[in-house]
Amino acid sequence: MELALALPLLMLLLLAGVQLAVVIRDQLAVISAAREGARAAAVSTDQAGDGSAAAQQTVSLEGMQVSVSSDGLSVTVVVTHRTHTDIPLVGLLLPDIDEVASATMRVEP
Repeated sequence: MELALALPLLMLLLLAGVQLAVVIRDQLAVISAAREGARAAAVSTDQAGDGSAAAQQTVSLEGMQVSVSSDGLSVTVVVTHRTHTDIPLVGLLLPDIDEVASATMRVEP
């Protein structure tokens, strides 16, 4: 009888753990995309080259936005992504999460 009372709570905690793993996975992917994009833009021989294509190729997250800015000495890539909380039961309790990562690297001659 005790298990019947505790089982819904245990399932909710298990699903919350799965949702947390999805959010962490997406955050690591966003960080990786920002780093790769900044690196590609920093070593680009093309003056107009930016790291947005490299960031997009690094990770294929749906709805990922990449912005690149440069001041001539360094390049900054900002990657944003919205992770949808769509795990059953938990997704109804949590709002969607916006994940942002930026990376700045010095432009190489």
